[in-house]
Amino acid sequence: MNWDQVQGKWKQIKGDAQTHWGELTNDDLDVINGDRTKLEGILQERYGKSKEEVQREVDDWLNAA
Repeated sequence: MNWDQVQGKWKQIKGDAQTHWGELTNDDLDVINGDRTKLEGILQERYGKSKEEVQREVDDWLNAA
């Protein structure tokens, strides 16, 4: 799946994102609203990971979807 597909289906996919990253709140998911940059920023903040680590995690999540 590519990010354009994620943006188009965000309402359906956000539950999967919350399951994958348990520290994401419903408010976080509403703020992200399908924006990869916002997702990565919030993940960095919540998990204290580097930008590169978060980018890899998001890529892995996309490839598994």
